[in-house]
Amino acid sequence: MDKSLTRPEYKLLLAELRKARKEAGVNQTELGLRLGETQSFISKVERGERRLDLVELNAFCKALGVSLEDFTGRYSRAIRDIKRKRR
Repeated sequence: MDKSLTRPEYKLLLAELRKARKEAGVNQTELGLRLGETQSFISKVERGERRLDLVELNAFCKALGVSLEDFTGRYSRAIRDIKRKRR
């Protein structure tokens, strides 16, 4: 199995996270402040250099005003859409 950081599914997760940040109208610096982290940390997460665990993902979602359930539902739909396009 590929390392999770390089798997297409993880890259999609990061793309959805970045999309949620932009939809919330929050830049990396502001998100970092909300999380008690630096802009550099946020950038590393979004580029896939720093892996998120579920607890951290939940914190990101809260900081963006999105429930973890809504975010994971959105992510699941994105995965399903990609699989349909591959067929």
